[in-house]
Amino acid sequence: MVFPLAMGWRHLLFENWPIDPAIADAHLPAGLTSDVYDGSAWLSVVPFTNVAVRPAGVPEALGVRLPELNVRTYVTHDGVRSVYFFSLDAQGLASVLGARLFHHLPYYYARIALEWTDGRVRFTSRRRHPGARPAQYEGIYWPTDEPFSAPDDPFGEFLVERYRFYTEAQDGTIRYTDVEHEPWTLYPATAEIETDTLLSANGFGRPDAEPVYYYSPGLDVVASRSQRS
Repeated sequence: MVFPLAMGWRHLLFENWPIDPAIADAHLPAGLTSDVYDGSAWLSVVPFTNVAVRPAGVPEALGVRLPELNVRTYVTHDGVRSVYFFSLDAQGLASVLGARLFHHLPYYYARIALEWTDGRVRFTSRRRHPGARPAQYEGIYWPTDEPFSAPDDPFGEFLVERYRFYTEAQDGTIRYTDVEHEPWTLYPATAEIETDTLLSANGFGRPDAEPVYYYSPGLDVVASRSQRS
């Protein structure tokens, strides 16, 4: 990353499946190991929107909005519990190109819409990136119960209380970025997902288990420069 970035993450769905750790490990670069909960690795699809994306220190009003959809799993490296991104689809061609060229992130250009109406989020995404595998996502999600602090819940903490993410750069090197934010607030959630080809686009079969859903209204984040591992 050329410079630290500040942004807000809003209206997130965490859609989570347990998978065999051996399957997750087969998709990870050397040096990263699947983190497990209840004996399973976990694969997540996360739709949301970035708001006020800008260089750290720049006024929030000058930031840009960037709807996003990512596919991730949970890893450990040098004893640090982290996130690994397989793909990130985002609206905004210039932002996608910048993230690929300078931030070493596997972003793909997509047409994305997010609408918050009557307490529910409708999210649609269709990948338009030249030469990339097709990927489409469409659904509605909403919170269904009382909020809780993720650090107070073992599974919630496993999923979201992580302050580093890893990616594999085009030259095969492993890069990481540290993030700073307050602890997450999560809600149990329900989702009606009509179309989802993100997992197959990343080489995964459809998990047999039903997904576990959490919703978060979001939080503000500062992400460090990208560094070589």
